[in-house]
Amino acid sequence: MLSQTWQLQEAKSRFSELVETVISNGPQTVTKHGKPAVVVISVEEYQRCKTPRKSLATALRECPEPLATLLGDRPKRIARKINFR
Repeated sequence: MLSQTWQLQEAKSRFSELVETVISNGPQTVTKHGKPAVVVISVEEYQRCKTPRKSLATALRECPEPLATLLGDRPKRIARKINFR
């Protein structure tokens, strides 16, 4: 992914080129007064970022393999005592 920084005036005057660059090279940063102001991303990237992630618990529940096979058996020992002074 080749990221490039564009000044706002340049981004406005070359907007079609900016869009093509985003599509072919990935997100592009636009600066305003020399400071990063926005990042332009493709629709695919936006949808990927917008889609909620599954929680770890949900992912583990949906796992087609038995978890014991993947994680191994848990020890049956009683937890050790800790003395908090």
